[in-house]
Amino acid sequence: MPNRLDTRALLAFLHDLMVAALAWCGTYWLRFNLEIPTPFVEDMLRTLAWVLPLQGGIFLAFGLYRGLWRFASLTDLRRIVFAVGLAATLVPLIVVMFRVQAVIPRSVLLMDPVLLVLFMGGSRFAYRSWKEHRLYGLTAALGEPVLVLGAGACGNRLAKDLAQSREWRVVAYLDDDPVKLGRVIHNAKVFGPLDRVADCAAVFGARDAIIAMPSASRNVRRRAANLCATAGLRTLTVPSYEDLISGRTAVAKVRQFEVDDLLGRDPVVLDLSGLRDWLGGHVVLVTGPGGSIGSELCRQLARFAPARLLLLELSEYALYQIEQELRETAPELEVVCLVGDVKNRQRVAEVLRIFKPSLIFHAAAYKHVPLMEVGNAWEAVRNNAHGTAVLATEALAAGVEKLVLISTDKAVNPSSVMGASKRLAEIICQGLQGRGTQFVMVRFGNVLGSTGSVIPKFREQIARGGPITVTHPEITRYFMSIPEAAQLVLQAGLMGQGGQILVLDMGEPVRIADLARDMIRLSGADPDQIGIEFVGLRPGEKLYEELLVDAEATLPTPHPKLRVALARDADSALQPMLLAWLEQRGPIEDAQVRSGLRRWLPEYQPEPAAVPGRSAAGPAEILPLQAGSSH
Repeated sequence: MPNRLDTRALLAFLHDLMVAALAWCGTYWLRFNLEIPTPFVEDMLRTLAWVLPLQGGIFLAFGLYRGLWRFASLTDLRRIVFAVGLAATLVPLIVVMFRVQAVIPRSVLLMDPVLLVLFMGGSRFAYRSWKEHRLYGLTAALGEPVLVLGAGACGNRLAKDLAQSREWRVVAYLDDDPVKLGRVIHNAKVFGPLDRVADCAAVFGARDAIIAMPSASRNVRRRAANLCATAGLRTLTVPSYEDLISGRTAVAKVRQFEVDDLLGRDPVVLDLSGLRDWLGGHVVLVTGPGGSIGSELCRQLARFAPARLLLLELSEYALYQIEQELRETAPELEVVCLVGDVKNRQRVAEVLRIFKPSLIFHAAAYKHVPLMEVGNAWEAVRNNAHGTAVLATEALAAGVEKLVLISTDKAVNPSSVMGASKRLAEIICQGLQGRGTQFVMVRFGNVLGSTGSVIPKFREQIARGGPITVTHPEITRYFMSIPEAAQLVLQAGLMGQGGQILVLDMGEPVRIADLARDMIRLSGADPDQIGIEFVGLRPGEKLYEELLVDAEATLPTPHPKLRVALARDADSALQPMLLAWLEQRGPIEDAQVRSGLRRWLPEYQPEPAAVPGRSAAGPAEILPLQAGSSH
């Protein structure tokens, strides 16, 4: 017994045969002004016996019955045109070859394919229109009215997708392009420019707005978000331009407009062919894969099909999480999960000896400035600097091709133990350069959403009703998204020749206080009820972060977002003494650690511990955006 799909295909085929017969007879009827002479009626029926099987065979050969009419598209119409066109070409040939005793007017041969395309295509699109109206027409009016900012290709696709949603109903568009004003897109009119969003919301009773401008500049998106917030609308947005282009998500996957969107930067352009050659088919080791940057590095590396991806992580839970994610998103990738500490020389040597990686991305480190500053100074130095020394020396012994160290802007003129420990890690790698393994250091600033990031903290404080706590009115930080940072780390690793410190272009610094105000506005909260409380700098913090020390200059690279820092050379004669100092087991008091750091790093100038001025609202804490190394 035929299944439902076969039955549908058979019915569609019979329909097409019926309309083919109707089109053939209809052309005769039109040709003779609605009254066919008797001799031509006989000719029409005699030729129909030849034409119908020919057209039916061609329809089957072109696969016109593999799809569903409910999803009829321009591709189906194109296939119908080709099939009918071929049939129209073969009909006179068949009549001549088989000497069919009939007269076929030339106008019939010309009009028949036109009528047939109209009948076959029109039936399919009429069915689709009826089906969609039946499924979505009654529920469309039940959706919440929503405004769409942006009447371009993305806004058009969004309206098309939302037409099938019971949640949203697009009532109007807003766009600054004067050419689009007054146009109608999927039954919704382009109401006016963006600055009329408040008027539009009042007219249509909308409480939500979707910003559908993924390729627009940061300033345009910021202006749109501010207009929506001023109008009291909940602001949503479509996925990023990169996600839409890559096909990772659909336009209809709208989400809350976040402060990350205001800080959006131009998409990263990668040397994809170079990265495939460099990473594809090689064994790659990532240390600290459970952290924010380490986990994103794993996701990005999976795109380039390494022969094996090794994950060396101290946290069992973090290792399990990234392993489960990679199993689901990259099932073809061979992932090896290794529990271990980069300070454990025996474990590191064992991993390198057994698995023989050719490339290492070293992202394992402690990064939280205030936590490492008081009571944990020696642990920060041991983990960040000594751990790097162990990994680097063992990589040399194992013949690893290249090691990429994730560094931080806090290594520049460091005022904190964490920053100084990362500068020591850079110096260690610089001192080992030239003995076989290439060491590339990548220095960048703060990543949004990383462990210890200010964004989640601000969200929690807003949800509690405030206040938002900021350390200082003038404190600024550089910002970068986690995916962008990871992509540029890969690009830097590819371009780095060894011994270089590559600096990522972090754009313009942003004041944390401005960031807090943006988040209050975007949340829809009342700015008068959620204030900003300045609590004073914490130990080790700077007002401004630097990407380069004063004595350094930079050179451009072929990539616009990467520059090479001409850092002072590491004194190789001091390397044995530095490594011996790091080998101490401790415990060592914080003051002794700082004294030792000043000996190895003349540029290290620890700030005196700031005493936060707490207000009557009670103690509140802010986690400043820290270095992008994930751990």
